[in-house]
Amino acid sequence: MTHPALPDRPRVTELRLAAFTTHRRAAFPLGPLTLLAGPSGSGKTSALRAYEALARLGGGAELGEAFPDPVACVPERARPDAQRRRGFRIGCTADGPAGPVRLDVAVQAEPELRVVGERLTSDGLILLETALRDPGKRAVQAAWHTAGPTPVTRGPLPDDRLGTALLPLRVAGKTPGQCRVLAAAEQMVVALRSAFACDPEPARMRGPVAAGSGRLLGGCGNLADVLWRTRAECGRRHAQFVAAVRAGCAGPVADVLARLDGTGTVTAAVDRGDGFHTDLGRLGHGELRYLALALVLFTGPGVLEVDPAGEVPAALQTLTVLADGFDRGLDSRQRRELLSLAARMCERGHIRLLGAVSDGSWAAGTEGAAVVHLDRD
Repeated sequence: MTHPALPDRPRVTELRLAAFTTHRRAAFPLGPLTLLAGPSGSGKTSALRAYEALARLGGGAELGEAFPDPVACVPERARPDAQRRRGFRIGCTADGPAGPVRLDVAVQAEPELRVVGERLTSDGLILLETALRDPGKRAVQAAWHTAGPTPVTRGPLPDDRLGTALLPLRVAGKTPGQCRVLAAAEQMVVALRSAFACDPEPARMRGPVAAGSGRLLGGCGNLADVLWRTRAECGRRHAQFVAAVRAGCAGPVADVLARLDGTGTVTAAVDRGDGFHTDLGRLGHGELRYLALALVLFTGPGVLEVDPAGEVPAALQTLTVLADGFDRGLDSRQRRELLSLAARMCERGHIRLLGAVSDGSWAAGTEGAAVVHLDRD
């Protein structure tokens, strides 16, 4: 059977942590489905947080929003310089129609949070480079590729945002060089910004919730509200979701229901098919995490609390799910079923998954899944 060709969607293919928390000179190749495996303290969660921070910066967020605790991102043994400055360095590579594009960012965490250096490159050509020239000014000096009679254009950029995300506002796109810069910057931004960090918290999923936006939060505490929405929107997708729940939960599963009462409160339950309903509050810890992660894999940016690139057609976007504790609380059957579901969804090209697991041996050999092992320093 031949599959139709997938569009060349921008996607992040490598995460680099040159100096970030416990990581030094670390590079992680990222495929459609990648699991970071290692013991506690090996840096799995910090790698996911670095990706999430890059995604926020790609969406135009300020540094303080992307790094709410920047000092914690500084390598523990990093010594301050003569000006008492300490920081960290992260980066990534995004592939797509413009080819592989590299982004590397140096952030100062102390004494003030600011970008002190950024570089965007493609095929060895520097398309954007910034540097902090005057610590007294809240700006960095930027130089971006222009080609032609004036090979480089210079100007200031804010030191609290990612310069790459600001380039479409500063570059006119009148020369081939400028067009190349814009294509690379837009590819990087589109690849980064559609990311959903997810770590379901069963304790928040058990009780009724107030009806809201119907967009799933990262902790999945509003799961019942989202089920109320998704069940009504697409019967085919809901049937597939119910089949996945049936494969991973104990007992018979005929349906997954959501009810809205007159007070605006939503409750959810599993229909056992014999007249009995099991409220979510009665499900096990692992069952709730499994159910929430399965729903995430079946939905898209319109249902999840993410900031997609609205100016880019959906067919050219990829949602990246960042799943910390992907296997936490799951039994062997649930892990196997959830990984199989993730592999099928990622194969379609519209979703990618980067997850953290404590032990990757159970996932080894699964078609479509890559396991990257991290060791505790």
